[in-house]
Amino acid sequence: MGFLSYIKEEINVIRERDPAIKSNMEVFLYPSFKVILRYRLAHKLYLKKHYFLARWISQRAARKTGIEIHPGATIGKGLFIDHGSGVIIGETAELGDNVTLYQGVTLGGTGKEQGKRHPTLGDNVMVSAGAKVLGSFTIGENSKIGAGSVVLKEVPPNCTVVGVPGRIVKRGNQKIPRSDMDQVNLPDPISNDIIELQRDNVRMLKRISELEQTIKAIQKADEE
Repeated sequence: MGFLSYIKEEINVIRERDPAIKSNMEVFLYPSFKVILRYRLAHKLYLKKHYFLARWISQRAARKTGIEIHPGATIGKGLFIDHGSGVIIGETAELGDNVTLYQGVTLGGTGKEQGKRHPTLGDNVMVSAGAKVLGSFTIGENSKIGAGSVVLKEVPPNCTVVGVPGRIVKRGNQKIPRSDMDQVNLPDPISNDIIELQRDNVRMLKRISELEQTIKAIQKADEE
C-alpha cells in the first residue's frame, strides 16, 4: 500500500468510529493517527533488527501521544485508538484487523511467561476504557471487553466480558463491536447475582411462611 493510500485508509477508520471528528484535517491532529503512523515505520525497522532506532521512534511517539506501542507488536489494518492516553501494547501482542482500543487499555504480560508474553486479539475486537488484558492468550474475533475489566484467560469469539477478573456474560454477539461502539450498556454479572439472591430470598421466605402455617395447623389439630 502506498503512503497516500495508507493516509486515506486511516482517515476513513477514524472518521467511521469517532463522531467528534468533523473534517479530514482534524484527523492529522489525532493521537491515534500520529502514533499508528510512527508504529508502522518503527515496526519495519524492528523487523530489520534496527532495534535501537525502532525504539527511539516508538518512545518519541509515546511521549507525544501518551500511547506506547512496542515496535515488535504485530498490528493489522484498521486499528483505532480513541483518545489513547495510557494505552500500552506489548512487544509480542498481536492485533487483527479493525481492532478498537479506548484510553487506559493495557495489552500486557503477567511477568511469568517467556517468548510470547502478550495477548492476541482477533478481528473486530473492542477493548473498553481502562481494561487490562494480561497474558499470552487469545481474545476471539468480534468480542467486546467491558470498561475496567481485567482479562486473564482466553475468550472465545463473539463474546462480551466484564468484571475483575473478567467473566463471559454474553455469547453470540449479534453486532461486531466497531458497528456498535457502546462500552456502557453491558451486562453486569454482580448486579445479576444480587438480583438472583434477592429472588432466592423471597422464595425462601415464602417457603418458611408455608411451613409455619403447616406447623400451626398440625398443632391446632393436636389440641382439638
